[in-house]
Amino acid sequence: MTRITSHLSISLDGFVAGPHQSRENPIGLRGLELHQWHVSDPVHEADAPLVDELLERRGAYVMGRNMFGPIRGEWDEDWRGWWGDDPPYHAPVFVLTHYAHDPIEMRGGTTFHFVTDGFDAALAQARSAAGDREIAIAGGASTVRQALAAGAIDELVLDIAPVLLGDGERLFDGVQDPGLAPVEVVHSPRATHVRYRIGS
Repeated sequence: MTRITSHLSISLDGFVAGPHQSRENPIGLRGLELHQWHVSDPVHEADAPLVDELLERRGAYVMGRNMFGPIRGEWDEDWRGWWGDDPPYHAPVFVLTHYAHDPIEMRGGTTFHFVTDGFDAALAQARSAAGDREIAIAGGASTVRQALAAGAIDELVLDIAPVLLGDGERLFDGVQDPGLAPVEVVHSPRATHVRYRIGS
């Protein structure tokens, strides 16, 4: 059976993005502070295995439209994602949206598919594309909440940054306790990484 995971950086007060997300601040104001554990140079030796895991290729991904880009409403420009011509996914990515869009093929094997009929449909398409390879629920907060509500996630990794954002996109708002069992904790000066098995 295909394993489904999610790996997110989060503040101590529960936000995975800061307020006022925009083209200039895609993770919201101060949102980049949550990601210093993997974007700083050099990466701390305790964080390095988690960076490798984060970048490991999966069979398919599911993400929300807000993670794909800043455009809201109808697609009125040729937006192709935040990541340039060769996004880091190298696999099919299923983007939740209310507005239809033709697939976008990128270099390196990434194709963005746009799904207008909800999370369950996106996950079904991801399962079909992934075969027996792992599926990652890439974010943002709303998409992960939908995945948790559907009981779809087997493992959740949270990279808890020593940061208080005070506002933004909170991960667990409205989420019923999914039964998180911590199975690994890794500490570094930039984050505490906690791996949870879900539903155990």
